[in-house]
Amino acid sequence: MEPFDELLRGVRADGAGVRRTELAGTEVLSGLTLYAVVSGEISVLGETARAGDIVVVQGSVAAQGQATVISGTYDVKGALARRLTAVLPDALVAPGYDECAAFYGSVSTVGPGVVTDRLLDWLMVCALREWFDREHGTGWLAALGDEVVGPVLRAMHARPEKAWTLALLAKEAGVARTTLAGRFAKLVGVPPLTYLTEWRMGVAADLLAESSVTVAAVARQVGYADAFGFSAAFKRVHGFSPSECRSRCAASA
Repeated sequence: MEPFDELLRGVRADGAGVRRTELAGTEVLSGLTLYAVVSGEISVLGETARAGDIVVVQGSVAAQGQATVISGTYDVKGALARRLTAVLPDALVAPGYDECAAFYGSVSTVGPGVVTDRLLDWLMVCALREWFDREHGTGWLAALGDEVVGPVLRAMHARPEKAWTLALLAKEAGVARTTLAGRFAKLVGVPPLTYLTEWRMGVAADLLAESSVTVAAVARQVGYADAFGFSAAFKRVHGFSPSECRSRCAASA
């Protein structure tokens, strides 16, 4: 999986309420929302978006200007998908082209439904791809793009059920264990196996919230042979048991 793809895990439009809006003066943009500028311009946190550009905001952000926009708001569901909002800025502007504005205008004529949701997803991908290419040199994004740590992160993400050891992870990276441990902790902020546990518990929380599979089955899917050891690890990370997560995680998803 490519580094950029990690940002999009669980982020998918589903009845996002695509609408055409006229913005004038000062407006408060809120939620994880995409705004495609059809005409005019708006300024958000010192950046200006003009016809063809895309603005993505999260939280509540004040915008100024006069513009016609197509917008849609996303629900970010699940522990893993919330990694996206953890790394995104409050607002970003992805530059587009004049011909993009005409396309944006056509989006609002499609009407609600799966086709509109997928069009919105495509616009979100375009915006995040441009932002990622500009900003991935720091933090967790830098780790995903790093030639040593990146392969290790992707291996853990793709196969959380595997009995990973530091030696096996170092083999994925093609470096010595000490080299991996030091570089991983520097870029990610925690040792590799600590991160692995946190990732597994994030996967587990989403599985518990989204399905009716047993705790034992979830345990096996994230690399635990028995439910008892898994439950203890889950509670250390989340502060509550897997059984409690059925209601608590689903409510916060």
